[in-house]
Amino acid sequence: MASLPHPRTVTYEEWLRMPEVSEGIEEVVNGEIRQLPPPKWIHAEIIENIADAMRAQVDRQRIKIRISLFGLVIRKRPLTTRVPDLAVFDTASLVEQDGYIHSAPLLIVEVLSRANRPTERAGKLADYAELGVPEVWLFSPESRSVEVLLLENREYRSSSEPAAAVLTPTFLPPVRIDIAAVWPR
Repeated sequence: MASLPHPRTVTYEEWLRMPEVSEGIEEVVNGEIRQLPPPKWIHAEIIENIADAMRAQVDRQRIKIRISLFGLVIRKRPLTTRVPDLAVFDTASLVEQDGYIHSAPLLIVEVLSRANRPTERAGKLADYAELGVPEVWLFSPESRSVEVLLLENREYRSSSEPAAAVLTPTFLPPVRIDIAAVWPR
């Protein structure tokens, strides 16, 4: 999504004192606040479908699946936070500090839109790699395709589009996501 930059940069400490946003989404990239519009209906539908399918297959005491807006801190200096569309956490490695998450999810799912510029996508993926997120799924509603990215040597490599119609997260092997069931009808 295209973002509107804030006129100045903020530190982690300043950011903690700011009020929570009530509309849209707010990320901070290298200290610059970026406001994003809320997701479109199809975007939300895809994320809800994935979350519903995953939640039905995991131990919800051990695995947390989040689609609600939350701050994922990539680094404090310069401050960079992201708001993934969907994040899957193992509670044993979840680090919450100052009300925000400071640990890598097992999996992040992002739904692409026409407004996503390649540089924005690359920046977000670089931040996820820096944090150590081992797997990212990129869903494209336009082409009805999914790209699976796996972290190797601090960079993502494409695992190519799955030949099968089912996705299985690397670190949640019992979970199976029917790709056809993800797309809104």
